Amino acid sequence: MSAMNRRTALLAGASLVATVFASPRRALAQAAPTGPFSLPPLPYAPAANEPHIDAQTMEIHHGRHHAAYVGNLNTLVKDHSQVAAMPLEQILAKLGEMPEAIRTGLRNNGGGHANHTMFWQVMGGKGGAPAGDLAAAVTRDLGGLDKLKADFNGAGARVFGSGWVFVTTDRAGKLALASKPNQDTPLMEGQHVLFGNDVWEHAYYLKYQNRRPAYLEAWWNVVDWAKVAERYAAAKAGSLKI
Repeated sequence: MSAMNRRTALLAGASLVATVFASPRRALAQAAPTGPFSLPPLPYAPAANEPHIDAQTMEIHHGRHHAAYVGNLNTLVKDHSQVAAMPLEQILAKLGEMPEAIRTGLRNNGGGHANHTMFWQVMGGKGGAPAGDLAAAVTRDLGGLDKLKADFNGAGARVFGSGWVFVTTDRAGKLALASKPNQDTPLMEGQHVLFGNDVWEHAYYLKYQNRRPAYLEAWWNVVDWAKVAERYAAAKAGSLKI
């Protein structure tokens, strides 16, 4: 390669890199296979959880990671019309009945889609504390908010590798703590998810690096307890899906 051609190639590469980093939303707008499942929009601006969760992490997490689960899920069900017609929560509750060839993919990508759809819903708030029936349930079943936070953070810190920590609820409104590996979800065991936190590194690494406990502690500052209370009421009414 001549010196001029080498210089031209280097300048072109530098220009591409600059464009990508200067326009993160454009870079995140990736085409995904269409199908019955779709990526829900963030219910708030990516910067809404600053300074506890940075906007860039939110953009990448939603626009790349969650989008990939949705795209993969649509690809998996493309040739399985009966599965494609099922609600996601039903697919996850009946994984053992799904076609063997796509079962693992449904577990990983269907779980990822369900978990993240829930995750965006319960954030964007200002922390604080639950009220009303939800506060009473937290005290009755989980020992109060301070104990819930300590137990929840401890469970999240103990997840080996990637996974989630959840608070589940049954139809009677009884709360419990659960942690799961990878993109598994309590939905796979017929339980309802009240709220949960993602402890995959992509959820926190840009800001917290390997300090997962610091991320878990900070996350409570962005919980939207009003939204969690809505989910609690829906679970008791039998209308909570994911």
